[in-house]
Amino acid sequence: MEEAREVINELLVEIFHRILAIENEGLRQQGVSLSMSEVHVLEAISLVEEPSMTNIAQKIGITVGSLTTAINTLYQKKYVTRKYDPSDRRKVLIALEPIALEALQKHDDFHQRMIDAIFEDLHLAEDEVLIQSLKKVSGYFKKW
Repeated sequence: MEEAREVINELLVEIFHRILAIENEGLRQQGVSLSMSEVHVLEAISLVEEPSMTNIAQKIGITVGSLTTAINTLYQKKYVTRKYDPSDRRKVLIALEPIALEALQKHDDFHQRMIDAIFEDLHLAEDEVLIQSLKKVSGYFKKW
């Protein structure tokens, strides 16, 4: 049992770090000069219904203070704009600039190419046990 735990830990860590490295390099080759953390902040902005600092921070599971640091950097790089909500001046809303939308499209394209390559090389569509196992692992991490 302990050996299986060690193997699973090593595999998850290795896969996580390798995907980030490949993703980072792939985006750099396409001219995106953002860290993966910054790309994931942009992604969260695009996914929340109301892109307030609080909603974005909740979406990615960080504090508003940590998000503020990331947003300041993205603002300086001209990937986002900030504006006050006209109905509540205490609320800051974040908007994506066209360059951010381009970066997100490149990020999505990368993911599609990665998944296509995995399916082609490993014939995953035929491996129902692996797919169900990955769903369970994903569900587990969504609870955290």
